[in-house]
Amino acid sequence: MVRLKDIAEKAGVTVMTVSKVMHNAPDISEATKTRIRALAEQMGYVPNSMARSLRSRVTKTLGVVISSATNPIFGRMFLAIEEQAHAAGYGLLLPPSLNLAEREEAVIRRLLGRGVDGLLLCPVYRLAPRAPIYEELLRRGVKTVLLGQRAPFCSQFISVESDDFAASRAITQHLLALGHKRIAFFSGPTVSPAYAERLEGYRSALRENGLEIDDRLIFNAGSTIEEGQKCAVQMLRESGNATAVQAANDLVAIGAGHCFLNQGLRIPQDISVAGFGNILVAEYFRVPLTTVRQPKLRLGNAAMDSLLKLIRGEPAESLRLPAEPIFRQSTAPPKAG
Repeated sequence: MVRLKDIAEKAGVTVMTVSKVMHNAPDISEATKTRIRALAEQMGYVPNSMARSLRSRVTKTLGVVISSATNPIFGRMFLAIEEQAHAAGYGLLLPPSLNLAEREEAVIRRLLGRGVDGLLLCPVYRLAPRAPIYEELLRRGVKTVLLGQRAPFCSQFISVESDDFAASRAITQHLLALGHKRIAFFSGPTVSPAYAERLEGYRSALRENGLEIDDRLIFNAGSTIEEGQKCAVQMLRESGNATAVQAANDLVAIGAGHCFLNQGLRIPQDISVAGFGNILVAEYFRVPLTTVRQPKLRLGNAAMDSLLKLIRGEPAESLRLPAEPIFRQSTAPPKAG
Protein backbone atom coordinates (compact mmCIF):
# COMPACT_ATOMS: atom_id res chain seq x y z
CA MET A 1 0.00 0.00 0.00
CA VAL A 2 1.35 3.41 -1.00
CA ARG A 3 1.82 5.77 1.97
CA LEU A 4 2.16 9.55 2.19
CA LYS A 5 5.79 8.95 3.18
CA ASP A 6 6.43 7.12 -0.11
CA ILE A 7 4.98 10.00 -2.13
CA ALA A 8 7.01 12.54 -0.12
CA GLU A 9 10.27 10.68 -0.77
CA LYS A 10 9.52 10.39 -4.48
CA ALA A 11 8.56 14.09 -4.73
CA GLY A 12 11.41 15.35 -2.57
CA VAL A 13 9.12 17.12 -0.10
CA THR A 14 8.02 16.55 3.48
CA VAL A 15 5.19 14.27 4.54
CA MET A 16 3.44 17.37 5.92
CA THR A 17 3.49 18.96 2.45
CA VAL A 18 1.93 15.86 0.88
CA SER A 19 -0.71 15.76 3.62
CA LYS A 20 -1.58 19.41 2.99
CA VAL A 21 -1.91 18.72 -0.73
CA MET A 22 -4.32 15.85 -0.04
CA HIS A 23 -6.41 18.19 2.15
CA ASN A 24 -6.19 21.04 -0.44
CA ALA A 25 -4.54 23.39 2.06
CA PRO A 26 -4.44 27.02 0.83
CA ASP A 27 -0.77 27.58 1.72
CA ILE A 28 0.49 25.14 -0.95
CA SER A 29 0.97 26.44 -4.49
CA GLU A 30 -1.20 25.11 -7.30
CA ALA A 31 1.88 23.93 -9.18
CA THR A 32 3.00 21.82 -6.20
CA LYS A 33 -0.50 20.44 -5.74
CA THR A 34 -0.72 19.46 -9.40
CA ARG A 35 2.70 17.77 -9.34
CA ILE A 36 2.09 15.81 -6.14
CA ARG A 37 -1.43 14.74 -7.06
CA ALA A 38 -0.22 13.47 -10.43
CA LEU A 39 2.58 11.57 -8.71
CA ALA A 40 0.13 10.10 -6.15
CA GLU A 41 -2.16 8.92 -8.93
CA GLN A 42 0.79 7.45 -10.83
CA MET A 43 1.90 5.53 -7.72
CA GLY A 44 -1.63 4.23 -7.09
CA TYR A 45 -2.23 6.06 -3.82
CA VAL A 46 -5.68 5.45 -2.24
CA PRO A 47 -6.69 7.70 0.70
CA ASN A 48 -7.41 5.90 3.96
CA SER A 49 -11.08 6.84 4.30
CA MET A 50 -11.42 4.99 7.60
CA ALA A 51 -8.70 7.03 9.25
CA ARG A 52 -10.13 10.21 7.77
CA SER A 53 -13.61 9.41 9.11
CA LEU A 54 -12.20 8.74 12.59
CA ARG A 55 -10.66 12.21 12.58
CA SER A 56 -13.64 14.06 11.14
CA ARG A 57 -16.51 11.84 12.36
CA VAL A 58 -17.82 11.99 8.79
CA THR A 59 -17.89 8.69 6.92
CA LYS A 60 -19.36 9.95 3.60
CA THR A 61 -21.65 6.92 3.78
CA LEU A 62 -25.45 6.79 3.77
CA GLY A 63 -27.76 3.95 4.72
CA VAL A 64 -30.77 3.07 2.54
CA VAL A 65 -33.25 0.66 4.12
CA ILE A 66 -35.99 -0.68 1.82
CA SER A 67 -37.84 -3.99 1.85
CA SER A 68 -35.69 -5.54 -0.88
CA ALA A 69 -33.44 -4.39 -3.71
CA THR A 70 -35.48 -6.64 -6.04
CA ASN A 71 -38.76 -4.83 -5.28
CA PRO A 72 -39.63 -3.20 -8.65
CA ILE A 73 -41.17 -0.15 -6.96
CA PHE A 74 -37.76 0.98 -5.73
CA GLY A 75 -35.69 0.51 -8.91
CA ARG A 76 -35.93 3.99 -10.42
CA MET A 77 -36.08 5.66 -7.02
CA PHE A 78 -32.82 4.00 -6.01
CA LEU A 79 -31.26 4.98 -9.36
CA ALA A 80 -31.93 8.65 -8.55
CA ILE A 81 -30.61 8.24 -5.00
CA GLU A 82 -27.42 6.53 -6.19
CA GLU A 83 -26.73 9.16 -8.86
CA GLN A 84 -27.06 12.05 -6.39
CA ALA A 85 -25.08 10.23 -3.70
CA HIS A 86 -22.24 9.56 -6.14
CA ALA A 87 -22.19 13.19 -7.29
CA ALA A 88 -22.02 14.35 -3.67
CA GLY A 89 -19.20 11.91 -2.83
CA TYR A 90 -21.25 9.48 -0.73
CA GLY A 91 -21.24 5.70 -0.76
CA LEU A 92 -24.40 3.72 -0.03
CA LEU A 93 -25.11 0.76 2.23
CA LEU A 94 -28.31 -1.08 1.28
CA PRO A 95 -29.35 -3.73 3.85
CA PRO A 96 -32.92 -4.98 3.18
CA SER A 97 -35.56 -5.05 5.92
CA LEU A 98 -37.64 -7.76 4.17
CA ASN A 99 -40.58 -5.80 5.59
CA LEU A 100 -39.96 -7.30 9.04
CA ALA A 101 -39.88 -4.94 12.03
CA GLU A 102 -37.25 -6.97 13.91
CA ARG A 103 -34.94 -7.09 10.90
CA GLU A 104 -35.48 -3.38 10.23
CA GLU A 105 -34.32 -2.57 13.76
CA ALA A 106 -31.30 -4.86 13.39
CA VAL A 107 -30.13 -3.33 10.09
CA ILE A 108 -30.65 0.23 11.33
CA ARG A 109 -28.51 -0.52 14.40
CA ARG A 110 -25.87 -2.06 12.13
CA LEU A 111 -25.83 1.10 10.00
CA LEU A 112 -25.54 3.29 13.10
CA GLY A 113 -22.61 1.14 14.16
CA ARG A 114 -20.97 1.88 10.79
CA GLY A 115 -21.31 5.61 11.54
CA VAL A 116 -23.45 6.51 8.51
CA ASP A 117 -23.96 10.24 8.00
CA GLY A 118 -27.68 9.83 7.28
CA LEU A 119 -30.50 7.37 6.60
CA LEU A 120 -33.16 6.95 3.94
CA LEU A 121 -35.85 4.63 5.31
CA CYS A 122 -38.91 2.98 3.81
CA PRO A 123 -40.60 2.19 7.14
CA VAL A 124 -41.83 -1.24 8.09
CA TYR A 125 -45.32 -0.18 9.09
CA ARG A 126 -46.88 -1.42 12.31
CA LEU A 127 -50.06 -0.67 14.25
CA ALA A 128 -48.20 0.32 17.41
CA PRO A 129 -48.00 4.11 17.91
CA ARG A 130 -44.36 3.82 19.07
CA ALA A 131 -41.25 2.10 17.72
CA PRO A 132 -38.13 2.15 19.94
CA ILE A 133 -35.64 2.26 17.06
CA TYR A 134 -37.30 5.39 15.60
CA GLU A 135 -37.30 7.02 19.04
CA GLU A 136 -33.58 6.23 19.25
CA LEU A 137 -32.96 7.89 15.89
CA LEU A 138 -34.64 11.02 17.20
CA ARG A 139 -32.63 10.99 20.44
CA ARG A 140 -29.37 10.58 18.55
CA GLY A 141 -30.27 13.28 16.06
CA VAL A 142 -29.57 10.96 13.11
CA LYS A 143 -30.33 12.73 9.81
CA THR A 144 -33.25 10.70 8.47
CA VAL A 145 -35.69 10.98 5.56
CA LEU A 146 -38.60 8.58 5.06
CA LEU A 147 -39.28 7.08 1.63
CA GLY A 148 -43.06 6.98 1.94
CA GLN A 149 -45.93 8.10 4.08
CA ARG A 150 -45.54 8.81 7.77
CA ALA A 151 -47.36 6.81 10.45
CA PRO A 152 -47.78 7.62 14.18
CA PHE A 153 -44.54 5.85 15.15
CA CYS A 154 -42.49 7.88 12.62
CA SER A 155 -44.51 11.10 12.35
CA GLN A 156 -41.67 13.37 13.50
CA PHE A 157 -39.43 12.66 10.51
CA ILE A 158 -39.17 14.37 7.13
CA SER A 159 -40.88 12.30 4.42
CA VAL A 160 -41.08 12.19 0.63
CA GLU A 161 -44.21 10.54 -0.76
CA SER A 162 -46.67 10.45 -3.65
CA ASP A 163 -50.32 11.53 -3.40
CA ASP A 164 -51.76 8.01 -3.49
CA PHE A 165 -55.24 9.10 -2.40
CA ALA A 166 -55.83 11.42 -5.37
CA ALA A 167 -54.30 8.97 -7.85
CA SER A 168 -56.41 6.04 -6.65
CA ARG A 169 -59.55 8.17 -6.75
CA ALA A 170 -58.70 9.12 -10.36
CA ILE A 171 -58.46 5.45 -11.37
CA THR A 172 -61.83 4.67 -9.79
CA GLN A 173 -63.36 7.71 -11.51
CA HIS A 174 -61.96 6.43 -14.81
CA LEU A 175 -63.68 3.07 -14.32
CA LEU A 176 -66.93 4.78 -13.31
CA ALA A 177 -66.77 7.02 -16.39
CA LEU A 178 -66.47 3.90 -18.55
CA GLY A 179 -69.77 2.70 -17.06
CA HIS A 180 -68.65 0.27 -14.37
CA LYS A 181 -70.82 0.17 -11.27
CA ARG A 182 -69.56 -3.05 -9.63
CA ILE A 183 -65.86 -2.35 -9.08
CA ALA A 184 -63.96 -4.75 -6.83
CA PHE A 185 -61.00 -3.37 -4.89
CA PHE A 186 -58.03 -5.62 -4.10
CA SER A 187 -56.50 -3.89 -1.10
CA GLY A 188 -52.96 -4.14 0.22
CA PRO A 189 -52.00 -4.32 3.91
CA THR A 190 -53.97 -1.43 5.40
CA VAL A 191 -51.39 -1.04 8.18
CA SER A 192 -49.47 0.82 5.45
CA PRO A 193 -50.66 4.44 5.11
CA ALA A 194 -50.09 4.31 1.33
CA TYR A 195 -52.37 1.29 0.89
CA ALA A 196 -54.92 2.83 3.25
CA GLU A 197 -54.89 6.00 1.09
CA ARG A 198 -55.49 3.98 -2.08
CA LEU A 199 -58.48 2.25 -0.52
CA GLU A 200 -59.88 5.56 0.72
CA GLY A 201 -59.39 7.09 -2.75
CA TYR A 202 -61.55 4.28 -4.20
CA ARG A 203 -64.23 4.82 -1.56
CA SER A 204 -64.18 8.58 -2.07
CA ALA A 205 -64.80 8.26 -5.82
CA LEU A 206 -67.74 5.93 -5.24
CA ARG A 207 -69.28 8.33 -2.72
CA GLU A 208 -68.78 11.30 -5.07
CA ASN A 209 -70.75 9.41 -7.72
CA GLY A 210 -73.61 8.55 -5.36
CA LEU A 211 -72.76 4.84 -5.11
CA GLU A 212 -72.94 2.87 -1.90
CA ILE A 213 -69.74 1.16 -0.79
CA ASP A 214 -70.25 -2.60 -0.89
CA ASP A 215 -67.76 -4.19 1.51
CA ARG A 216 -68.31 -7.52 -0.26
CA LEU A 217 -66.35 -6.04 -3.19
CA ILE A 218 -63.32 -5.13 -1.05
CA PHE A 219 -60.74 -7.89 -0.64
CA ASN A 220 -57.52 -8.05 1.36
CA ALA A 221 -55.18 -9.11 -1.43
CA GLY A 222 -51.72 -8.57 0.06
CA SER A 223 -49.02 -7.23 -2.24
CA THR A 224 -47.63 -10.03 -4.46
CA ILE A 225 -48.54 -11.70 -7.76
CA GLU A 226 -49.39 -14.94 -5.96
CA GLU A 227 -51.68 -13.12 -3.53
CA GLY A 228 -53.36 -11.36 -6.45
CA GLN A 229 -54.09 -14.72 -8.09
CA LYS A 230 -55.59 -16.13 -4.89
CA CYS A 231 -57.70 -13.02 -4.39
CA ALA A 232 -59.05 -13.25 -7.95
CA VAL A 233 -60.15 -16.84 -7.33
CA GLN A 234 -61.89 -15.71 -4.14
CA MET A 235 -63.62 -12.84 -5.96
CA LEU A 236 -64.89 -15.07 -8.75
CA ARG A 237 -66.29 -17.43 -6.15
CA GLU A 238 -67.89 -14.77 -3.93
CA SER A 239 -68.58 -11.72 -6.15
CA GLY A 240 -68.63 -12.94 -9.72
CA ASN A 241 -70.78 -10.03 -10.86
CA ALA A 242 -67.96 -7.46 -10.58
CA THR A 243 -67.19 -5.94 -13.99
CA ALA A 244 -63.86 -4.34 -13.00
CA VAL A 245 -61.04 -4.86 -10.53
CA GLN A 246 -58.91 -2.06 -9.12
CA ALA A 247 -55.80 -3.38 -7.38
CA ALA A 248 -53.70 -1.54 -4.81
CA ASN A 249 -50.50 -2.34 -6.72
CA ASP A 250 -49.41 -3.64 -10.11
CA LEU A 251 -48.17 -7.01 -8.86
CA VAL A 252 -51.59 -7.84 -7.41
CA ALA A 253 -53.27 -6.61 -10.61
CA ILE A 254 -50.99 -8.80 -12.74
CA GLY A 255 -51.68 -11.83 -10.54
CA ALA A 256 -55.41 -11.21 -10.81
CA GLY A 257 -55.12 -10.71 -14.57
CA HIS A 258 -53.33 -14.04 -14.99
CA CYS A 259 -56.10 -15.76 -13.06
CA PHE A 260 -58.89 -14.19 -15.12
CA LEU A 261 -57.19 -15.04 -18.42
CA ASN A 262 -56.53 -18.61 -17.31
CA GLN A 263 -60.22 -18.92 -16.35
CA GLY A 264 -61.18 -17.98 -19.91
CA LEU A 265 -62.18 -14.39 -19.18
CA ARG A 266 -61.12 -11.71 -21.62
CA ILE A 267 -59.49 -8.47 -20.47
CA PRO A 268 -61.04 -5.93 -20.89
CA GLN A 269 -64.05 -7.35 -22.79
CA ASP A 270 -65.30 -9.44 -19.84
CA ILE A 271 -63.57 -7.70 -16.97
CA SER A 272 -61.41 -4.57 -16.66
CA VAL A 273 -58.28 -4.56 -14.50
CA ALA A 274 -56.30 -1.60 -13.14
CA GLY A 275 -53.20 -1.48 -10.96
CA PHE A 276 -51.04 1.08 -9.17
CA GLY A 277 -47.34 1.90 -9.46
CA ASN A 278 -46.48 1.53 -13.16
CA ILE A 279 -43.69 -0.99 -12.65
CA LEU A 280 -41.90 -1.94 -15.89
CA VAL A 281 -43.79 -5.19 -16.43
CA ALA A 282 -47.18 -3.39 -16.25
CA GLU A 283 -46.78 -2.00 -19.77
CA TYR A 284 -45.70 -5.40 -21.11
CA PHE A 285 -48.30 -7.56 -19.39
CA ARG A 286 -50.36 -9.77 -21.73
CA VAL A 287 -52.88 -6.91 -21.77
CA PRO A 288 -51.04 -3.63 -21.07
CA LEU A 289 -52.17 -2.46 -17.67
CA THR A 290 -54.03 0.73 -16.77
CA THR A 291 -52.23 1.98 -13.67
CA VAL A 292 -50.77 4.96 -11.79
CA ARG A 293 -47.34 6.30 -12.66
CA GLN A 294 -45.63 7.24 -9.42
CA PRO A 295 -42.86 9.85 -9.89
CA LYS A 296 -40.14 7.46 -8.73
CA LEU A 297 -37.14 9.38 -10.09
CA ARG A 298 -38.44 12.65 -8.65
CA LEU A 299 -39.15 10.97 -5.32
CA GLY A 300 -35.58 9.63 -5.18
CA ASN A 301 -34.12 13.01 -6.10
CA ALA A 302 -36.32 14.81 -3.58
CA ALA A 303 -35.35 12.36 -0.84
CA MET A 304 -31.63 12.90 -1.48
CA ASP A 305 -32.10 16.68 -1.69
CA SER A 306 -33.80 16.65 1.71
CA LEU A 307 -31.21 14.37 3.32
CA LEU A 308 -28.26 16.42 2.03
CA LYS A 309 -29.91 19.57 3.38
CA LEU A 310 -30.27 17.96 6.81
CA ILE A 311 -26.62 16.84 6.74
CA ARG A 312 -25.54 20.40 5.89
CA GLY A 313 -27.64 21.74 8.77
CA GLU A 314 -30.20 23.36 6.47
CA PRO A 315 -33.99 23.18 6.95
CA ALA A 316 -35.91 20.59 4.94
CA GLU A 317 -39.63 19.95 4.54
CA SER A 318 -41.75 16.92 3.79
CA LEU A 319 -42.85 16.68 0.15
CA ARG A 320 -45.95 15.13 -1.42
CA LEU A 321 -45.73 14.74 -5.19
CA PRO A 322 -48.65 14.09 -7.57
CA ALA A 323 -48.98 10.72 -9.29
CA GLU A 324 -50.40 10.36 -12.82
CA PRO A 325 -53.01 7.84 -14.04
CA ILE A 326 -51.95 5.92 -17.16
CA PHE A 327 -54.78 4.47 -19.25
CA ARG A 328 -53.96 1.36 -21.30
CA GLN A 329 -55.80 -1.55 -22.91
CA SER A 330 -56.80 -3.38 -19.71
CA THR A 331 -59.81 -1.13 -19.06
CA ALA A 332 -62.88 -0.58 -21.26
CA PRO A 333 -66.66 -0.18 -20.88
CA PRO A 334 -68.44 -3.21 -19.42
CA LYS A 335 -70.08 -5.50 -21.94
CA ALA A 336 -73.79 -5.02 -22.45
CA GLY A 337 -76.02 -6.99 -20.10
